[in-house]
Amino acid sequence: MNGTTAVVFQDAGYRSVRGDFYMNYDVLRKGMLQGFNTYDTYSVLSHVLMPEGFAIRLGLKHRVDKSVLRNALIGRFGEDEEHIHPGVRTVDGSYTQLELEYHGARLDIRSSSAGRDQYILIEPKNDKCRELILFAECGFLWNKPGAAYLREDCIEGVTESGTVRVYMTDSDARELHLGGFGAVRVSDLNGPVAVSTGRALTVEEVRARIGAAQAAAEQSTAKYGALSEAYTAMRTGYAWNTIYDPENKRLCSPVSRIWNVNWGGYVLFDWDTYFCALMASPESRELAYANAFAITHEATERGFIPNFGAAGDNKSRDRSQPPVGSMTFRELYRRYGEKWVLEESFDTLLSWNRWFAENRMLENGTMCWGSDNVTQPFARFDVNNHQAAEYESGLDNSPMFDGIGFDEKTGLMQLADVGLTGLYCMDCEALADIARILGRPEREEIEARGRRADSGMQTLWDEETGLFLNRDLTSGKLSHRIGPTNFYAGFCPSVTAEQCARLCTHYFDPEEFYGDYVIPSIAHNDPAYPDQTYWRGRIWAPTNFLAYLAFRRMGAQEVCHDLAEKSVALILQEWRKHGHIHENYSGDDGWGCPNPRSDKFYHWGGLLTMIALIENGFVDAPEKPLD
Repeated sequence: MNGTTAVVFQDAGYRSVRGDFYMNYDVLRKGMLQGFNTYDTYSVLSHVLMPEGFAIRLGLKHRVDKSVLRNALIGRFGEDEEHIHPGVRTVDGSYTQLELEYHGARLDIRSSSAGRDQYILIEPKNDKCRELILFAECGFLWNKPGAAYLREDCIEGVTESGTVRVYMTDSDARELHLGGFGAVRVSDLNGPVAVSTGRALTVEEVRARIGAAQAAAEQSTAKYGALSEAYTAMRTGYAWNTIYDPENKRLCSPVSRIWNVNWGGYVLFDWDTYFCALMASPESRELAYANAFAITHEATERGFIPNFGAAGDNKSRDRSQPPVGSMTFRELYRRYGEKWVLEESFDTLLSWNRWFAENRMLENGTMCWGSDNVTQPFARFDVNNHQAAEYESGLDNSPMFDGIGFDEKTGLMQLADVGLTGLYCMDCEALADIARILGRPEREEIEARGRRADSGMQTLWDEETGLFLNRDLTSGKLSHRIGPTNFYAGFCPSVTAEQCARLCTHYFDPEEFYGDYVIPSIAHNDPAYPDQTYWRGRIWAPTNFLAYLAFRRMGAQEVCHDLAEKSVALILQEWRKHGHIHENYSGDDGWGCPNPRSDKFYHWGGLLTMIALIENGFVDAPEKPLD
């Protein structure tokens, strides 16, 4: 176990006993809300001081067309919208960097925070910037108490804990038609502009502070050697997408800010958020815990983790998503060794594990994706039909599900699924391991369910093709439409060395999966592969990641090494050119752009880096129980 043991919240009331740390989620949640960071989901140019909620929001107004940019987000598709190329940034906001293009003007914007002070440097990169007016709005978000006043030389924010003064070089108090929410200072962009709190600083003074923060941020990844650039990409992805959720008074990392806006403030997807906890774990124990608990606390009244949980208590009460939560919590314990994390999550993880067995498992132990006939308070999505069951799988339009029936009475897609059956075996193994650590008596029942699913997996083995195949329950026939989820059989203990060897041949078969870019979401020789839209042929980081873990568990070293190398090359190709971390990538050329069904800054793309980190020994591998 390589747990990091630095005490972070000494003043928040947790104590160290025999090297273990005792905390609870509420202490963690409150302790994280300190200092300046980019907590406002609606703009990456908004720096907010917590817990006060005092915001410094940068914006731009165009002198010619009078357009106003008040909310800037990474990943817009519109030609006339802002386009942002994110660079190096840290999780705690001690350093951030991005390049912004708006109406042909290009700006470099860097910031650093130190305690309760914030420094921002805005540097024009071309003459088009003269057509813009820069403004800084200061006020309070999320109904936090306070007031912002325009003074002669600054903006003064009066909070419950004290006064914050914000200075901007070469600025004035001219009035603009902005529709703003607070006090505003304005500056032309004839040269660099600096923003500082506490006291007025020159551009060069702010540049020096930010330069030191940049050097520290870049040095912080040096320990990853040849993977430092890929690590930076992964960290930047989840760090920019970490926001404050005022409904639950917590920090969390939704998949992207654009998704948040479209969902009314925030949305957490099941496996996406657990994966984010894993990605954050090498860098930030606190953020890893925060995300793992955030999605776990979205559990429905029926005791399972929903497909999504969003603003206004909007969640999928009819369906779940891939069960990767127990594995995530076990790996957080493997890294940090804090038992309270397991104690606070176990009952919910157990309820979820039982729910899958009761609602998605067939008599022979195989499992089906589904969607129950449950009344939803919101009518945004399908319920109790084939499409809703596809949503539960996470593979929203996979060709593997084309033509498969759906039983409205049982709520099950009529397909015994290799992927779900394998993932459930993994969940049972991890949860039983947690039960052992905690001394919980439920360990035996969990292991029994795992053995049942393991037995069911062997009924899906096809000796002729050398694969575990999904079974169409209507026809009784095995389906030869295959994707990376067929490799998840490797999570089952009963898979033999011979079966593993034959699975490996399919990975290396160029007619099916192999090539410069792997692993496509449906085999190359499938008629749907040329579609190259969403789960119809595109490459997805989560399926690469899970397939890697399955192969690693089986001891398939050659596959693991190849998949790790190709995965890190995949993320770096788009990162180096655009600063993007894509939701999915082309199976033909490995690019995320310009596909409109691939979010440009979706944090789970960083799982491509996690594969390489595990393969190269920087992160412990979750292929076996704890010692």
